Amino acid sequence: MNAETRSILSTWKSPPRDVVAIVDAPGTPVVAVEPTGGRVLIAAYRDLPTIEEIARPIAKLAGHRFDPVTAHWQRTWHFTGFSIVDVETRARVEIDVPLGARLGRPLWSPRGGRVVFTNETERGVELWLADPATGATKRLLGPILHQSLGDFVRFLPDGSALTCLVRVDAVTPAVAECVRGPIVEDTVGRAATNRTFQDLLKDATDDAQFRALAMARLARVDFDGGVVELGDAGIFLDAAASPDGRYVLVERALEPFSHVVPLHRFARTVEVWDRDGSLVRELARLPAAEEVPIQGVPTGPRAVSWQPLRPATLVWAEAQDGGDPRKAAALRDRLFALDAPFSAEPRPIDATKERFIGLDWTERRDEAFVTDWHRDTRFATTRQIAVDGAFEPREVFHRSVDDRYGDPGELVHVRGPDGLAVARVEDGCVWLAGDGATPRGNRPFLDRLDLTTRATTRVWTAREGRYESFVQFVTRAPDGARRFVLRTESPGEPPNYALWHERDGELARLTHEVDPHPGLSGVTRELVTYTRADGVPLSGTLLLPQDREPGRRLPLVIHAYPTEFADVRTAGQVSAAPTRFTRLLGTSPAFFLLRGYAVLEQATIPIVGPPETVNDTFIEQVVAAAEAAIDALAARGIIDEQRVGVIGHSYGALMVATLLAHSGRIRAGIARSGAYNRTLTPFGYQNERRTLWQAKQAYLDNSPFLFADRIKKPLLLIHGADDENPGTFPLQSQRLFHALAGLGGTARLVVLPHEGHGYSARESVLHVLAEQYEWFDKHLEGGAPEAGGGR
Repeated sequence: MNAETRSILSTWKSPPRDVVAIVDAPGTPVVAVEPTGGRVLIAAYRDLPTIEEIARPIAKLAGHRFDPVTAHWQRTWHFTGFSIVDVETRARVEIDVPLGARLGRPLWSPRGGRVVFTNETERGVELWLADPATGATKRLLGPILHQSLGDFVRFLPDGSALTCLVRVDAVTPAVAECVRGPIVEDTVGRAATNRTFQDLLKDATDDAQFRALAMARLARVDFDGGVVELGDAGIFLDAAASPDGRYVLVERALEPFSHVVPLHRFARTVEVWDRDGSLVRELARLPAAEEVPIQGVPTGPRAVSWQPLRPATLVWAEAQDGGDPRKAAALRDRLFALDAPFSAEPRPIDATKERFIGLDWTERRDEAFVTDWHRDTRFATTRQIAVDGAFEPREVFHRSVDDRYGDPGELVHVRGPDGLAVARVEDGCVWLAGDGATPRGNRPFLDRLDLTTRATTRVWTAREGRYESFVQFVTRAPDGARRFVLRTESPGEPPNYALWHERDGELARLTHEVDPHPGLSGVTRELVTYTRADGVPLSGTLLLPQDREPGRRLPLVIHAYPTEFADVRTAGQVSAAPTRFTRLLGTSPAFFLLRGYAVLEQATIPIVGPPETVNDTFIEQVVAAAEAAIDALAARGIIDEQRVGVIGHSYGALMVATLLAHSGRIRAGIARSGAYNRTLTPFGYQNERRTLWQAKQAYLDNSPFLFADRIKKPLLLIHGADDENPGTFPLQSQRLFHALAGLGGTARLVVLPHEGHGYSARESVLHVLAEQYEWFDKHLEGGAPEAGGGR
């Protein structure tokens, strides 16, 4: 390192007060519609914990992070309060929650009338019951819930009780400390092409800690607080009651634990229990999925679930090609079903030519939509099937998953009478809600699809100049008209929730959120389109500060994230939403508006080519896309092309370092939580399906660490010290910084304590904003253009 390189134990920085006030403003609440459609729950949340909160001791085991004291997965946000709004009268009831509560997800009972939620205390997680009519609450369980591996609180299908996981011990079990010995691993003739997973188990001590902390019991809880423990203790991956309530589908992890893959790929058993916890049948005993091919799937039953509207029928998929997408196969997957009492052999109910990726049951019993996907063409096919043989399977959609303009939308689901989600069917039609991408930007919609004729009717479209999206249907109006909840916003109005009436349009507001930063009401938001040198159409959302003087050229901040496409047609489609409200959140680059910068958000950086070799031209396409954006905005007299900075997170950080190494048009960069040496992720990254040894040149070319000698422009590197994301180890930023320091470059490395891949603590968010301001203010605003690299 040179003489100017030094490490500083610094205090937290903070941006100006006006920025702090915006960061601290509450977020838009979320809503949950009662299954009967009569009421809407509105949940307020807090998403900026203190650094002390995220610095609590956390267990990092088997790819999971959880609090060993409270037995709750590590989370960086929580709900703070709930209210209930009556659809008909708009009367509002506040739910009486504990003072200072850290609330979990609220859950309506299947037929409405009850709401349950969790509360994380210093000692553990409690279970609470609320009456939505009065707001009254009561605690059903003290701090004994086990939420370390996820939220397992579920109503029984008839709503008569709940199932959940509870601790085996009332307090955190102690694991004997010991001096660890050598860590020894063996491999003998097997190909385990696994990504670089984080937080894996390493030795017998880790195994013992994970066993002690992850072990739980399944329990049934009634509404008087009565608890019945079911079956043996285990490490539960899933537990779901059958529609008739007589059985429970259970998945549990098995030992020996893998030291190669995280929990979701551990060996496991898939079982059916009766309602009292006795084993009825072991459906499958699956080995650890340590040798799954890149973009492949494990063998054996997967995606096991209950069929809605049947008393107790299990459905699952099984690979017919060994889970290997490289193998030629007439069929990739088969779907099977097995009815209670589960003593017969499973019966096949469908087969897919390509990889099965989705099963959506409808309100008409035994009818479903099955979707499979071809990884090379990137086309998905959705077929309608009848498992009772009432009709032959028929194709509904066959489309590129990259085709935004042709996206038919997602099926609208409702809760069936057994509490399970099913696609809503009305007069022989299903409902589809979509983003409505167009060349002018997104305009969400709601369609009806006739299951007989395949004709689609547009029922609703977001109003011109506003961004509105469908949330869920509610009860019909007294005049019989349909109504639903929508989220509505515009460039000058923050998001709120409202009721929509099919004849009268918007009927009434359900929330009344105010502008969190009224001083920014004059910010302009514009969809801009331009063309890359190779002819690929590009786009982005241009944000301009409200006090921009006419004719004045501004410094520009480009924020982008590269995305792979198989063809130019879909790569050039617009994905922006210019009619949305410009909300400044977290570490958003839009905060640069407050400093007088122009900001190009969602600047498209398409990487186009055959899926097998698309990354062979990554550098050329990234550079050409960024330079096309600069040229287009400079030609309009909006920006000073000598003062352009680029910012990216994760894969976007790789883009930033690539641009600084291979383009002379970027003045400075900010790269957050990235990976810059692809030889450290040798079994694939992002959508790269080849290994390092199969595509050595592509891995080397796409490693800006190896081109550090060409990074002559200033680079700010930011990384969470506890980044959990596969591949983006903090070492990646540290090594690039060390390389730049040794080569005499201009760089700064900021490592945020206790932070993961994203940054959540209030102190961290404010510090990042302050660092970003200082970096671009210093390197974009002043001085003459610096000489730079170029390929």
